[in-house]
Amino acid sequence: MRLGVLIVQDSPYHPDTDAGGAFGRRPRFRPRHYFHRLHGVGVLTTAIQMDINRQSSFILSAGIVLGLALLGLLLGNGLVRFKAMDRSVTVKGLSEREVMADIVIWPIQFTEASNDLGALYRSVDANTALIRDYLKEAGLDEDEITVSAPAITDKSAQQWGDSSSPFRYTAQQSVTVYSSQVELVRGIMSGMSQLGRQGIVFSGENYQAQTEYLYNGLNDIKPEMIEEATRAAREVAQKFASDSDSRLGKIKSASQGQFSITPRDNNNPHIKNVRVVSTVTYYLSD
Repeated sequence: MRLGVLIVQDSPYHPDTDAGGAFGRRPRFRPRHYFHRLHGVGVLTTAIQMDINRQSSFILSAGIVLGLALLGLLLGNGLVRFKAMDRSVTVKGLSEREVMADIVIWPIQFTEASNDLGALYRSVDANTALIRDYLKEAGLDEDEITVSAPAITDKSAQQWGDSSSPFRYTAQQSVTVYSSQVELVRGIMSGMSQLGRQGIVFSGENYQAQTEYLYNGLNDIKPEMIEEATRAAREVAQKFASDSDSRLGKIKSASQGQFSITPRDNNNPHIKNVRVVSTVTYYLSD
């Protein structure tokens, strides 16, 4: 429904003019004439408003279409990049070094037997003193030598035992060397036969008499070995990427294995083999 505006202007009565006076007849106000003119203006205004609305709707629709297209493009590119980043290769890098042990633990054990317990203790003390003097003369310090109490066994007090042995008492004594002078101690070991010729019976068959070599310098070489293992892993990954026509990307994940320190061989336990393996996963891209 369209509404027109009716303007009614109050026109006072003029007898002269209405009666045809000297000024002539004044025209009367015609409300219908002004109503039609205002009605035309309203139609024109409505048409302009509708045209503006159509233009606004078109711009809004075009903006929505362009926005959706741009969003789809971004999502598509993101999905492509995500799938490309999902490609990866996992490789391992190894680092090995041979090092010399820096600590030696050398248990020297000997045995004595006697039917006289007092004589047994005196013999053990005498042999212990011979060993201690020999070690100190060879170059070891007093604080590097430890003497434990002898372990005495009374065979007559045992319910089971070898009754054929002529001695009732046996003693086992341990003199332990703990030193960082590994090469010096190894040289002393080779000369222990001198004490054997003096009547000392050494026992080296049991597990407790085995010499142990330690390496405590791992923290000094650990950073370099980790770097070497990581570099070796990257070289392997680079070769894989080159063979597959890909490019090697950043590290996706990495893990460091435990360091292992083992003897190089059974005949040279003082030479240690230090080993570590690093596992690295790299991204691949075309």
